[in-house]
Amino acid sequence: MDLKIRKATAADQDAIWEITRQVIATCESLVFAPDSSREKMLAFWCDPKKHVYVAIIEDQVLGTFFLCDNQPDMGAHVANGGYMTLPSAGGQGIGYKMGEYSIAEAKRLGYKSMQFNIVFKSNEHAVRLWQKLGFEIVGELPEVFDHPENGLTNAYVMWRRV
Repeated sequence: MDLKIRKATAADQDAIWEITRQVIATCESLVFAPDSSREKMLAFWCDPKKHVYVAIIEDQVLGTFFLCDNQPDMGAHVANGGYMTLPSAGGQGIGYKMGEYSIAEAKRLGYKSMQFNIVFKSNEHAVRLWQKLGFEIVGELPEVFDHPENGLTNAYVMWRRV
C-alpha cells in the first residue's frame, strides 16, 4: 500500500465531505446526526483552528483526520483529534497509519500528549486501534451518545503521551 498523508487543502473538501457523509450515516463513530449538512460538517472538520490532513492512495482521498488543542490556554499542550476512513476502504490499515502519523505530528507541533474525549464503547474496532497505538482508557462516560439502534451508549476517554 502506497499511502501518503499530507495537509488538507480546500481542493480536498469534496472528498472530506464524501467520507464524512458516509461515516455519519453509520452512527458508529461520530456524534453528528446522519442528516447533518455539508456546510455544518466541513465547518466543524476544517475549522481554521485545526490541523487537517488527508490520507491518499493512488490519488484518492480515503481518510482524513484533524489535530487541535483539546482545551484552551492551560490545556493547550494536549492534542485532540478526529479520524475518519471511507467505509469501503476499511481493513487496509489506513486508520492505523493515520494514527501513527498523528502521534508523530502532535509531537512535532509541540503537544505533550493526546486525549480523545469520546470514543464510543460500542466501536470496538476504534478502541482496539487506539489501544494498539498506546492509548489508555482513563475514564468511561455513561450514556453520552444516543445511538439510533442501541440507545444510550457509553464512551471512553482515551489518552497517551506523545
